Amino acid sequence: MLEKLNPGTVTRIEVDGESRFKYLFLAFGVAIRGFRYMRKVVGIDGTFLKGQYRGVLLVATAQDGNGQCYPLAWGIVDSENEDAWTWFLTQLKEVIGDTDELALISDRAPSIKKAISTVFEKAHHGACAWHVAQNIKNKFKCADIMGSYWSTVNAYRCEDFAGYMKEILNRYPRVAEYLENEVGFAKWSQCHYLGLRYNITTTNMVESLNSMLVNARDFPYVALLDVIQEKMSKWWNDRRIVAMAITTPLTPSRESELRPRFAQSNGRHTSQLNPITYHVKGGELEGMVDIFNMTCTCKEFDIDKLPCVHAVAAAHHAQVSVYSLVSPYYTKEYYVLA
Repeated sequence: MLEKLNPGTVTRIEVDGESRFKYLFLAFGVAIRGFRYMRKVVGIDGTFLKGQYRGVLLVATAQDGNGQCYPLAWGIVDSENEDAWTWFLTQLKEVIGDTDELALISDRAPSIKKAISTVFEKAHHGACAWHVAQNIKNKFKCADIMGSYWSTVNAYRCEDFAGYMKEILNRYPRVAEYLENEVGFAKWSQCHYLGLRYNITTTNMVESLNSMLVNARDFPYVALLDVIQEKMSKWWNDRRIVAMAITTPLTPSRESELRPRFAQSNGRHTSQLNPITYHVKGGELEGMVDIFNMTCTCKEFDIDKLPCVHAVAAAHHAQVSVYSLVSPYYTKEYYVLA
């Protein structure tokens, strides 16, 4: 029925040797099509169901160009074990593919880590920085270090990261050792991440979906799926109305993020070094901008794929449209298509 009502929808059901329900996978056709116009960063997580048959609801979600969660796929399994995650991710791989552009963000549960490494050969795996923070507070009882920790998470340049890590090392050596050796910098620090996760460092986008279904978690499976379909239908319709009403080249959140940089770029001294490279001075930090490869030594441009203040200054000097340097994932066009 879901596949008939929603063209392109993918549903899978797995039963055990006695033909009893074991696993379910659901990805709406509209979400599958829309993911083409999303940054390839997917958060995955699970939440316990409270109905008669218990089980766990698994969710995979992306983030649209306006910074809002975008549900991709749903699953119902018996528990968050390696077999269940492997089955769910295998179905997910069929609808979103597996490329080195893809980033999968999750907590550090061994079952998820093993399943991701088994199913996805090309995608990069990152740890949810929020879950890492909770582990630090619970394991080392040092909530007062959180300011320095989040500074390391969000640092764009490795030089800045090293400074914040030194603060942590001086105060809590065991925390620094945990972050470097047990978790690994490349898993949670955006400046060390080996793939492309933009500025998405947590799975909070998944948590917001779980909270939306908090009451439905008591329902039988069929009723839960009905609620998911109803809420998603309304969500997509509301989102379409908002998207069509946008009058700016970019989504509202990205427009509001980029616009102040136009004024901030005023007064910066910009020198052209070659046809594509510009040296921008002024402010707290200088920047070397490559407008062809869309990079800057401040690294904000590289990671966010949104022009930093140096890139804006360079674009003005080169008489190039700033908007031509923005990732298409942030444009109104992609937002409407998604």
